[in-house]
Amino acid sequence: MRSFLFVPGDSERKLAKAASAAADALVLDLEDAVSAERIDIARGAVREYLVSHRDRRRTQLWVRINPLSSEKALPDLAAIVAGAPDGILLPKLISASDIVVLDHYVSALEVREGIPANSIRIMPVATETARALFGLGALAGCSERLWGVTWGAEDLSAALGASSNREENGGLEFTYKLARSLCLLAAVAAQVEPIDTVFTNFKDQDGLLKESQAARRAGFTGKIAIHPDQIEPINRAFTPASEEIEYARRVVEAFSNKHGTGTVALEGKMLDMPHLKQARHVLALAQTGRE
Repeated sequence: MRSFLFVPGDSERKLAKAASAAADALVLDLEDAVSAERIDIARGAVREYLVSHRDRRRTQLWVRINPLSSEKALPDLAAIVAGAPDGILLPKLISASDIVVLDHYVSALEVREGIPANSIRIMPVATETARALFGLGALAGCSERLWGVTWGAEDLSAALGASSNREENGGLEFTYKLARSLCLLAAVAAQVEPIDTVFTNFKDQDGLLKESQAARRAGFTGKIAIHPDQIEPINRAFTPASEEIEYARRVVEAFSNKHGTGTVALEGKMLDMPHLKQARHVLALAQTGRE
């Protein structure tokens, strides 16, 4: 899944508009986008949206609940699991034990609602608390539901009391570059999807495309969006170009013709098994982009 689009859970207008977006997944938001006074309205609207959109072949439906450390998280789950969301986005992770607890909650609610066991997946926003950064390696094997890991810089800077998470030249300050790298490493170590965080300037399409392309080069497989206009650049960045696909096919074919040889020569370059693995990864991304 290349693109995740945040949608406020209490906005009927934005929920309706999001349905026409080309996002691979919508994230119906019960956390930051919803005021405390409207949380019950949002829970009802999200549940209704889930129930009325059972066909998820084109666009999956995820829900961002409130942090497990808040009193809102369990009521969020109790309200929306009946709609069988494809996944739960868990903000402000503290440790892998949060994933275990969430797994137990969802397991009980799946039984209550008659939903197939382990059908609802989990993706934490894994870098929004300082403590979480010291335990990301423990995400590996913590739950069969773990589908991916994403990160965030805004809440982390607030947690640290920082005035900004950017350097004077506009780039991320070192602490947040570190958080991004740890997210990527944690996801790969857990054999789940690394998903890059939001690009906050939704009017800067060129900047978004460049950041998305850089994220894919680094190893991320998708990115979160905050506006429907961001979906096309994200999908484009995480879908290999035709020439890239064709080269990957030539690499795979070259190895196939050598019948198990560990190295091959192609277009004046010596290639070994990491090149074959990367070529197969490109072809897998291309297949995803066509589906």
